[in-house]
Amino acid sequence: MAHLLIAEDDELLRDGLRAIFTQAGHEVSTCVNGALAWEAIQTEAFDAVVLDLGLPLLDGFQVLARLRQRWPTLPVLILTARDGVEDRVAGLNAGADDYLTKPFNLDELLARVQAMLRRANLPAHATPATPNTADALRIDTERPRAWLGNTAIDLTQREWELLQLLWANFGQVVSREAVLAAWQTPDGDNTPLASNALEVYVHRLRRKLGDAPLTIRNVRGLGYLLQSLPHG
Repeated sequence: MAHLLIAEDDELLRDGLRAIFTQAGHEVSTCVNGALAWEAIQTEAFDAVVLDLGLPLLDGFQVLARLRQRWPTLPVLILTARDGVEDRVAGLNAGADDYLTKPFNLDELLARVQAMLRRANLPAHATPATPNTADALRIDTERPRAWLGNTAIDLTQREWELLQLLWANFGQVVSREAVLAAWQTPDGDNTPLASNALEVYVHRLRRKLGDAPLTIRNVRGLGYLLQSLPHG
């Protein structure tokens, strides 16, 4: 089940979309204008957004532009009466994952949203995967959660922050200094973490990754590198 946001100012259509997606097994939230949609996106975790372009207060393009600045991978389907080629191009160039014009076929709409969710490899706020690890590791960038396949990894706050940083720089060396600078300290404690403690967290994280087809390499004198294990 996914959590969807429907941003649509037409009450009849909005209620119909809610019913359709609810019947398909999804949790649905709705908004009647762009300002409420943007507020909801900032305060709730959604797996996908169905966005009308002609919204009051903030139009769909404005909502999409703000959304893409903070959540570049959140799936967005534009649902609009604007059916010109230039409108579709503008919507996709603005960051939409898909574009469907009104009137539309309900089965097609459901299929397109399901396809977006599959491509996003839920959860939607996870960082993009690389080809060799797409089926292995998923990370929630909002909360300290990660998965190997369908199995949750039990991570502490600092382990999650370290994994997220390495994952965001997959295939590139991240210096010890960069890790220590990026690490947040809990409970408002601003005491710097001792650099030798980093080795402990790296060791724990390697162990928790277990049989995943990736590893954390210690690159002598440079830092740490998250990379895929060679096949065979």
